[in-house]
Amino acid sequence: QVQLVESGGGLVQAGKSLTLSCKASERIYSSWFLVWVRQAPGKEREFVSGLRLSGNRYYADSVRGRFTISRDGAANTMYLQMNSLKVEDTATYYCAVARRGYSRNPKDYDIWGQGTQVTVSS
Repeated sequence: QVQLVESGGGLVQAGKSLTLSCKASERIYSSWFLVWVRQAPGKEREFVSGLRLSGNRYYADSVRGRFTISRDGAANTMYLQMNSLKVEDTATYYCAVARRGYSRNPKDYDIWGQGTQVTVSS
């Protein structure tokens, strides 16, 4: 089974930028929906951004205009460029895959990375 490994988290000041990476151990199938999900302490996991391999991109309202999802197919790697970070973006960020296709419900994601912590200070 495909394994996902995130990297790039850290501690940043509000207003700064950070880029997360998610590398897949194997080929990603064209029907799969690739996503970034985050979970803040005491809160449920929430959809942040998603990418169809056709190129369609999706964003949660809370990050639209600040975050950009992208993918390097040759490197089997997905990215999340996060600009203008806010304190409320603090969370553990996971990359995940929905093998059945598009969904904004984290319960539909069946392959997960281990997560990377993003902390935004004021």
